[in-house]
Amino acid sequence: MPRQSRPIKELVRRVGLEVRRMGAQNVITSQTIAGRFGLHTTDLECLDLIFMREQATAGELAQATGLTSGAMTALIDRLEKAGYVMRVADPTDRRRQQIRIRAEAIEPIKAVYDPMQREMFKLWSSFNARELQAIANFLSRSTDLAIACVERISSQTASKPGKRSRPRTSRLG
Repeated sequence: MPRQSRPIKELVRRVGLEVRRMGAQNVITSQTIAGRFGLHTTDLECLDLIFMREQATAGELAQATGLTSGAMTALIDRLEKAGYVMRVADPTDRRRQQIRIRAEAIEPIKAVYDPMQREMFKLWSSFNARELQAIANFLSRSTDLAIACVERISSQTASKPGKRSRPRTSRLG
């Protein structure tokens, strides 16, 4: 192995481990906060997707999450029943509905996230503009790739009727 490729290979391995560690911590954080509000973790994450987009259709959320249309309808029903979202007729297509956040309803959730966000912003502000650009590029491209991988995995699963995969017990390997 050439001398210069070994340090890069080790850095790439470390980045992979750190991304996995961050992902695991994000899941744990989400579960903790969702539990505090009596929500499913997926419901909380979809609520965040809607919040970031300002509005979304059930189809857009299903595509982003890999959930079936039936599962997404049930999720939106739960969020609507809990008062977190509302369905609004799409002005361009009356057959479609936009899902929007009820701003006042999510204030208690935002209050839990606010201290953590302030600390994260303080940390992130310690990086210079060039570093932040590289980090943003890395995160954006990695997330886009992860979305494509989920779509591919979902389509493979959907193409095998009656076949259920075994539950994943470990990401090691």
